[in-house]
Amino acid sequence: DCETTGLDYKSDRILSIGAVGIQNNQIIVGDFMEVFLQQDVFNPETVPLHGILKEGKEEKVVEAEAIIRFLNFIKDATLVGHHIDFDIEMINQALNRLDVGKLENQAMDTDVMYQKLKSLPQEQHSSLDELCDIYKIKKSDRHTASGDAFITALLFLKLKRKLEI
Repeated sequence: DCETTGLDYKSDRILSIGAVGIQNNQIIVGDFMEVFLQQDVFNPETVPLHGILKEGKEEKVVEAEAIIRFLNFIKDATLVGHHIDFDIEMINQALNRLDVGKLENQAMDTDVMYQKLKSLPQEQHSSLDELCDIYKIKKSDRHTASGDAFITALLFLKLKRKLEI
């Protein structure tokens, strides 16, 4: 999951990246990462949503360092996210600024999984909050990159189990 300054992948920037590891249908408790980025572009209007201040208390690294940490964490893993195309595009924009190509990892979207499970049309999207309510997933640390990554991991495992039946 990425927290960003907004929803325009061309002009907005990543504020933080969070990820958790899943292996053998289990979240690996000690296998997670979260990194906060130094902000050249900042939108104070988004602070109430994610709580990340330009000069906050978190250790912040430059974009290149954050992307390197993320790439070292994910390696060749399949990426899972809710509306993951946006997060991938934000990462790809950062990779483009570093002139190093694009992510090549496979990706799965929990919203698409839910659409398939319920035979919903592609244009009928569900928010992460809606699916957490449906599947009774506690929304702790919502709108933090690591919190949303953990919540999405729980949702993924529930949807995966239901789709395997």
